Amino acid sequence: MNSKIWAKNSGSETYEKLIEKFTVGKDRDFDLLLAKYDVLGNKAHASMLFEIGILTQKENEEIQKELDKMLCLAEKNNLSIDEGVEDIHSQIEFNLTRKLGKAGKKIHTGRSRNDQVLLDIKLFFRYEIPRIAERIKELFEELISLAEKYQEVLMPGYTHYQIAMPSSFGLWLSAYAESLSEDMELLLVAYSSASKNPLGSGAGYGSSFPLDREYTTKELGFKALNVNSIYAQMTRGKTEKFLSFALSSIASSIGKLSNDICLYSNQNFGFLSFPIHLTTGSSIMPHKRNPDVFELIRGKSSRIQAVPNELTLLINNLSTGYNRDYQLTKEIIFPALEDMKDSLQILCFMLPHMEVNLHILEDPKYDYLFSVEKINDLVRQGKGFRDAYLEVGNSIEDGTYSYERRNLKHTHVGSIGNLSLQQIKDRFTQLYTRFYEAT
Repeated sequence: MNSKIWAKNSGSETYEKLIEKFTVGKDRDFDLLLAKYDVLGNKAHASMLFEIGILTQKENEEIQKELDKMLCLAEKNNLSIDEGVEDIHSQIEFNLTRKLGKAGKKIHTGRSRNDQVLLDIKLFFRYEIPRIAERIKELFEELISLAEKYQEVLMPGYTHYQIAMPSSFGLWLSAYAESLSEDMELLLVAYSSASKNPLGSGAGYGSSFPLDREYTTKELGFKALNVNSIYAQMTRGKTEKFLSFALSSIASSIGKLSNDICLYSNQNFGFLSFPIHLTTGSSIMPHKRNPDVFELIRGKSSRIQAVPNELTLLINNLSTGYNRDYQLTKEIIFPALEDMKDSLQILCFMLPHMEVNLHILEDPKYDYLFSVEKINDLVRQGKGFRDAYLEVGNSIEDGTYSYERRNLKHTHVGSIGNLSLQQIKDRFTQLYTRFYEAT
């Protein structure tokens, strides 16, 4: 049996092997991630073919039985692609044909590998995106917990890398919690895009068979159809792009947080630290305690933020209809998904071990941190803001500045004295609830 379902026995075997090696590339490795979803797609498609009279009841039952066996293998990561077989889609069809003969040969009726691959990727994303959402929720809850724990502990705020105004660990940590809320909004958009069924669009131009696309939509648990057959094919690359924007936004949040941690654990800052067993050492400097975990999260986050641009350059200006360029989207988005899951997981592990310096502001270099507080005190006493600003500025210049630190009078929503954590939690809960209503 020829290992390529599209082969026409041209006789140019040597050339075909050369072409195959280049065109398949890394696709077989990524296809194994799609094995379970390809089986599920085949099951729904076969059931639909029976419903419209293409398969007999006996043929459908035989096909379903064999697909159930393959599904068990796929769920245990034991469904492999034989040497010489082009992809998982071909492998499953060959398995059915070898076992069932004529019935197996009918499975591809009314279908193209184009809509088959599209379907597999969307089913894969529909599984993976909620896994990302769960890890965002875990990280959000950890950040809120730490913000509550350290909400009274002041720390210096910086602008331009210069000492600026008083901040707090609670304010800093809850900022990233709120950032994750907005990241969740983009993840919802990505999930919505992945929740529309492309199956039945064929190669982009439909089929003369009376396919029941609503049947497969319901059978596979999709919320809706990609109605237009051409547009269904146009979502290849576009769905990946929606997801890449969501991943990029999350990466921006956790990359920035990780960079802060790298900076604040530096001895010149000394705001926080981690137990020695969670840091790494140096091969030559015995005193080193390097924040390698957070440096790698920062690095992975930077790479993930490049993914939307890489996808844009890959799919930009392609003509209507399938182009083989789309195959390369797997090489871009699949590793980004893994890096994101790993980064969120290790962040959730590391943060509870963070040790906060409770006495940062005792260092005299932070005296000027309260200059704005002194200005505000003078304004409360009746001075104009600009006059107060000049008075405090001049005292700093001539060395007479002093300020007795006392409780800060920050009361507005989202300030040191009013973190409004419940509002942040409520907003996240609303988004998370919407997410699981969508799933």
